[in-house]
Amino acid sequence: MVRVVGIDHLVIRVGDYERSKAFYGRLFEFLGFFVLGDYGDQIGWSNGKTRFWIGEADAEGKKHKHRLGNIGFHHYAFELRSRKDVDALEAFLKREGVTIVDPAAEYYDDYYAVFFLDPDGLKLEGMKWGEMTKKAARAK
Repeated sequence: MVRVVGIDHLVIRVGDYERSKAFYGRLFEFLGFFVLGDYGDQIGWSNGKTRFWIGEADAEGKKHKHRLGNIGFHHYAFELRSRKDVDALEAFLKREGVTIVDPAAEYYDDYYAVFFLDPDGLKLEGMKWGEMTKKAARAK
């Protein structure tokens, strides 16, 4: 049986390449990513495990702005090391003036996250799950 062992990369199209390149460049530097490749019309970042690429949308694509609720991309979540990292990400986003749609909080049992938008309104998330459960298990 064929088995997926991970997600190699995500590629998104953006409305303003330079604006998004700057946004993601700052975000990914903060998150510990490095530039994997920059080909002028597309750029990708990696942390050695996850790869994320952007490229500019074509003229037809730019006519249809992203709207949460449409068919397609809903959000992309970055799993962080700790709840403290989620809080640090939220503080970074605030300093950068990024739109935070759901602030850092407990959204599900032992699931702590912050949700925010990229320049095109694509929803992104920084999250940590299971931290409190692991701490409780270690304390026993």
